[in-house]
Amino acid sequence: MKNIHVGSYQMQPAGYKAFIPGSFPPAGLTQTPSFLLKKTNEATRLLGKLDGVTLLLPNADFFLLMYLKKDAASSSQIEGTIATMINAIEAEVNPNANLPEDVDDIIHYIKALNYGIKRVKSENFPVSLRLIKELHYQLLHQARSSHYANPGEFRTTQNWVGGTKPDNAKFVPPPVPFMFNALADLESFIHADDVFPTIIKAGLIHAQFETIHPFLDGNGRTGRMLITIYLWQKGLIEKPVLFLSSYFKKHRQVYYEKLEGYHQGKVNEWLEFFLDGVVEIATEAILIAEKITQLREQDMSKIQSLGKRSAKVGMSILPRLFAQPIVNVQTIAEWTGYTYDGAYKVIQRLLDLGILNEKDPDIKYGQVYVYKNYLDIFA
Repeated sequence: MKNIHVGSYQMQPAGYKAFIPGSFPPAGLTQTPSFLLKKTNEATRLLGKLDGVTLLLPNADFFLLMYLKKDAASSSQIEGTIATMINAIEAEVNPNANLPEDVDDIIHYIKALNYGIKRVKSENFPVSLRLIKELHYQLLHQARSSHYANPGEFRTTQNWVGGTKPDNAKFVPPPVPFMFNALADLESFIHADDVFPTIIKAGLIHAQFETIHPFLDGNGRTGRMLITIYLWQKGLIEKPVLFLSSYFKKHRQVYYEKLEGYHQGKVNEWLEFFLDGVVEIATEAILIAEKITQLREQDMSKIQSLGKRSAKVGMSILPRLFAQPIVNVQTIAEWTGYTYDGAYKVIQRLLDLGILNEKDPDIKYGQVYVYKNYLDIFA
């Protein structure tokens, strides 16, 4: 595949080379190669199918909420976070639980994504540099790792990726003046009414944003949020349920290699990798949605086997478990209005039916209960 000029490394007065982006979008991208168009068509078809399957779910917003948490965990883990999606869900139920400290990274990512989705949906706010800065602020304000990140503000100093300083770094993004020029080009591209298919634009926006690296920290996570929010705002998906972080995490080394190749002009190779991700994740999401529908029918049938009153209570709890699949006695008491003793009896029935499981059977007090069959679908 022919390389496309994206920019070049140029020596800086301080004695290191930094990457200086060229005009964006690159001139060589005026026509999308036929093999990429074929992948684009396949990805678009699957996104349409995903929309259809999602709309058949009993509550698509619960599906979105779980996928959002899954993406938050995957995106944070790419950056080295150890905590998991289950840790983040449990933290909502029991903030005092003995969980990894870096679960805070996932919680802040969830907060930022929720903020961006609400901002776009409720206020019809466009994807823009302002929104990007707001997402970054939500991601890192009062976060565990925000000491030097300057949340919500583009950097005013040189940063680098890998190494201990710019002259031994793996990649040195553009110096500040060039960074602002590149950001202006990126924003113009986001708003442009051009010939690029929306999915192709999403891939280019992500790669170019990561190339610019406009923040001192949190560039990867912010850039991955942009993919979903952009595709959703452009109407390619009815709900923001396409999250690529688990794909990037699964192929982390290739992900970094393809982004590095993008700097070298291997734009189409990056786009091919990106489109393969859309296809893989859309296919996975369709399967997950179908499994959720099957599980719901199965567990509804189990609950209906109870007595009339118990079945009524169980049927009121089941939908809420799809949004909050880790609970304790206090959670069920709040949902039902029962005393703790009454809530515990409800939990016991759900345990007997195999709908809930004890998270740790060895614990006598402060037990947490898991909708394991549901969580396993997302694992």
